[in-house]
Amino acid sequence: MPVSFDLFGTLVTVSTASPTRGVADASPAAAVAAELRDRGVAVPADWATAYRTPHLDVPEAAEIPLPAHVAAALRSRGVEASDTAVRRAVIAAFDPDVSRRPGVDAALDAARRRGPIGLCSNCSVPELVPRTLVRADLRGAFDAVVTSAACGFRKPHPCPFETLATELGVDPADLIHVGDDPEADGGIEALGGRFVDVNETPLTELDDALGGEPCR
Repeated sequence: MPVSFDLFGTLVTVSTASPTRGVADASPAAAVAAELRDRGVAVPADWATAYRTPHLDVPEAAEIPLPAHVAAALRSRGVEASDTAVRRAVIAAFDPDVSRRPGVDAALDAARRRGPIGLCSNCSVPELVPRTLVRADLRGAFDAVVTSAACGFRKPHPCPFETLATELGVDPADLIHVGDDPEADGGIEALGGRFVDVNETPLTELDDALGGEPCR
């Protein structure tokens, strides 16, 4: 019985763009702007608008890595910046404070006793998922990790679930996916799998919700 988990809002909570770093406005746009300035990049006066505006033509549900979006937003205002500066600014802007949600250990143990376990996360920020796993003491806890940025599409698109299932060596229809967003995480149901909503079934109760007999 393979089980996969969402990360943000399911296993951990995070806070980023802290005002203590000198950013009075803790919005993502403001945090990215502050980090760009720190790296000598001229930030347009209407940056908040540029940041919120789509600039790249991509398929529906495709994941655009945030550095690519930021670079495109800068170019739309006539600002050129190196890929390295933009990437480092984005990573720094989303440097998270991480807290594990109650019941994580019990939930992972319950899943692990039934078969392979994976992580399937929507995330457009480079390095954010591995950094979060390290800070939550969850590095190495999963047999496979798939992010939307890596596979190119966001849940509920089938691609993240199918990619994870392939890496786990299972059929997507056999996958039980645990998450907090019925629209995104519930996308597993279109592939014949099962969605467990942590808003209805807390992690502390996942053992009973999974059902079946532990296989190991």
